[in-house]
Amino acid sequence: MTIGSEEELEQLKAAGRVVARTLKAMGEALEPGITTRELDEIGRKMLEDAGARSAPQLTYDFPGATCISVGPDVAHGIPGDRVVQAGDLINIDVSAELDGFFGDTGASFAVPPVSKRVERLCRDGRRALWTGIRAVRPGASLGEPGRQIEAFARKNGYSLVRNLASHGVGASLHEEPTEIPTWHERRERRQITEGLVFTLEPFLSLGADWVEDANDDGWTLRPPGGEATVQYEHTLVATRNGPIVVTLAD
Repeated sequence: MTIGSEEELEQLKAAGRVVARTLKAMGEALEPGITTRELDEIGRKMLEDAGARSAPQLTYDFPGATCISVGPDVAHGIPGDRVVQAGDLINIDVSAELDGFFGDTGASFAVPPVSKRVERLCRDGRRALWTGIRAVRPGASLGEPGRQIEAFARKNGYSLVRNLASHGVGASLHEEPTEIPTWHERRERRQITEGLVFTLEPFLSLGADWVEDANDDGWTLRPPGGEATVQYEHTLVATRNGPIVVTLAD
């Protein structure tokens, strides 16, 4: 989607606020003993109360309102009877439609106590995302955020998952431009245009560069070696005055 008016931008921001607040509330509720289904119900209720619809359910008939992945799973986990344990590394991905506009956000949470290495991974996952966001500007290559993210990852001793990419969003959950790399892709020739709406969502890992089906459920993804991996995601709009991040909680 390309934003064409201030009204469209405000509608996109409204959708972004809903998913950001939902993600924040789910993260605050995360504690040992809660099941991923109970956590998902918190997200479902918040979306419904805001008049929003779960995007993965709406678009793909996903069997949950949100995606909740318990490590070593990293993406598209189905909420269920899994009980959260101390030491778990959990990814929550929230996307929703509100009045025809879609917002998409996600974050990884380490349930204490965890190792210093995992704490640093989470901290640096957030830093990697913002390194990419700061590289967004109209006229730049669509691959520039990924180039900056990979430089950060290499400098700090991490790998990046390369078969999960960012994507256009706004009028639908996944739209053009598709397969936006969050790593350095030399063949990327597309440009960032004024008003372009897309996600950035690098998967920073302690060694993994690939994920595959984990449970034969058609959804859940996991590194073959089970390496700890985090994902942080925002929806943003490219403007001449810098990127506008629409999925920030109040």
